[in-house]
Amino acid sequence: MQQELKERFGYSSFREGQEDIIRSVVDRRDTVAMLPTGTGKSLCYQLPGYLMDGHVLIISPLLSLMQDQVEQMKVMGEKRVIALNSFLPYAERKRALEQLDSYKFIFISPEMLMNASVVSSLKALDLSLYVIDEAHCISQWGPDFRPDYLKLGELKEMLGSPTTLALTATATEEVRKDIKEVLQMDTAIEMVYSVDRGNIGLFVEKVTGQSEKLDALLEYVKSWGGPGVVYFSSKRMAEDVAHWLFENGVTGVAHYHGGMEQEDRILIQQQFLSGKLRMICATSAFGMGVNKEDIRFVIHFHFPSSIEAFLQEIGRAGRDGESSVSVVLYSEQDLSLPLQLIQSELPEDDQIHGFIDKRRDSQSKELIEQLQLTEVQYRFLTYYINELTGGRSVDQDRLLEKVKQIRNHRLQYKKDKLYAMINWLQAEACRREKLLHYFDEKPFGENPFCCDVCGDSPWAFKSKPFTLDTQDPGVTSWEKRLEKLLLG
Repeated sequence: MQQELKERFGYSSFREGQEDIIRSVVDRRDTVAMLPTGTGKSLCYQLPGYLMDGHVLIISPLLSLMQDQVEQMKVMGEKRVIALNSFLPYAERKRALEQLDSYKFIFISPEMLMNASVVSSLKALDLSLYVIDEAHCISQWGPDFRPDYLKLGELKEMLGSPTTLALTATATEEVRKDIKEVLQMDTAIEMVYSVDRGNIGLFVEKVTGQSEKLDALLEYVKSWGGPGVVYFSSKRMAEDVAHWLFENGVTGVAHYHGGMEQEDRILIQQQFLSGKLRMICATSAFGMGVNKEDIRFVIHFHFPSSIEAFLQEIGRAGRDGESSVSVVLYSEQDLSLPLQLIQSELPEDDQIHGFIDKRRDSQSKELIEQLQLTEVQYRFLTYYINELTGGRSVDQDRLLEKVKQIRNHRLQYKKDKLYAMINWLQAEACRREKLLHYFDEKPFGENPFCCDVCGDSPWAFKSKPFTLDTQDPGVTSWEKRLEKLLLG
């Protein structure tokens, strides 16, 4: 193990938790591993992959995350790696499936795994390791946003039940139980390490409204060096504030959200990673798996709807171990926004009724238009109605009530998560202690740069001045496209 670590990855020692997790996997024990963000979770499947015969299948939630990990492995000299996703044109995907045996590491999304030809090609392989990256998505997204996550256990069985590794940075005991249940990991070893990132100061600044919030944001980003990320709940606000900051003298700032063209998102991400951008104004679509070690600050313009999401997002900062800072700009006016977002994600009573009524006589596109369904609402209804009926004819009224019950249960679950986040924002006890308590952890020792409740100040945070990397010779096509995105 030490030899592989040094020769393949250039490290002389493991970070906390890595060695124990790797030994568990190499010993072919199903493992649920929880390591804080930025502590090298990918090594926990890459190194065992080299020590085990056979192939490694990595199920990953985001296309950008997959592409990033594949590119990083190629840079490290690994040629036997591929991402099977919608980026691959049909002809290339067909060729890749025919030659799948030549790849050691195969990255794939849960949705692509539901494709019969993909499963058929995977069945022909000797799979030694089945990895679910960002496994909290099973519980967080599976029951409504990405129902295909709930089928990963059945699929594992179809592929010969290889050794399974579920990796996450933020999972309560309840979520870890969900993960083990869905993945059929009855005898799994749990390896849980602290969620605390001691090098990140935690601050909540209460503001009275939008104008005061913008002023505070501008002061912070002008006084700190960077790089940094500012999170928003609204795509429009992410764009508008990025332009506003630019107009107010902040250079190297761009916006990023799921409504942008895929190529533009990749461009923004790559320029941020390479130091050609100082700051990103983004929705939660940005960040998962973004491997940039020197992010110095994360500001939440709008607070996220759960403590888990909050920890994921602030975990982008300080991956190099250096001092970093998290600030939530909190206004009482913001309280209704996440609740509205939660309610809009799930179908209303009349949409459920209309879907059950018309599903046999209408095409999916017609149903979406007629009932004004979002893609998430459509997936939710399709999945649960199929699960409840199994293709059989059932009593419509009973089906309606069952779907409503499931919807209500999910709504309450999301509200409980939101209320926990609001309680944390309004708390008068140490913020770090409250976060640890949420994950059933006890604090260990004092932190010299802890939180606002402990008397620390974000203004005490210092970082080196940030200089944009402008060394590319000439004006290239990416520069022109980037200028267009920055200036709108």
